[in-house]
Amino acid sequence: MLPPEPPPLPALTRAEGELIDRYLEVLDLLGRINPARGGHTYSGLRAAQALVGKAAGLRDALTLMHNRGESELHHDTLARALRVLDGERRAQLVTLPPGER
Repeated sequence: MLPPEPPPLPALTRAEGELIDRYLEVLDLLGRINPARGGHTYSGLRAAQALVGKAAGLRDALTLMHNRGESELHHDTLARALRVLDGERRAQLVTLPPGER
């Protein structure tokens, strides 16, 4: 049996799609760097090195939106797109895991 179809992505401008893609790339790299999640220093180092370029891509996507007159982020639409693209799980990798206080 096939897994259920994910909901469709909301309609996004090309610039909004680029913003979402670049944001998720940065989020994935930050999750790999997160010292509270363990892992190896080498993989964290590689992720940190890649983060520089991905952050520049995120900046460029926001610059493009601004230059095109897209002055507001439509948070409801962008949040739906992030949910469809597994953004909630990916964002959890950046936070502290549950544990003792």
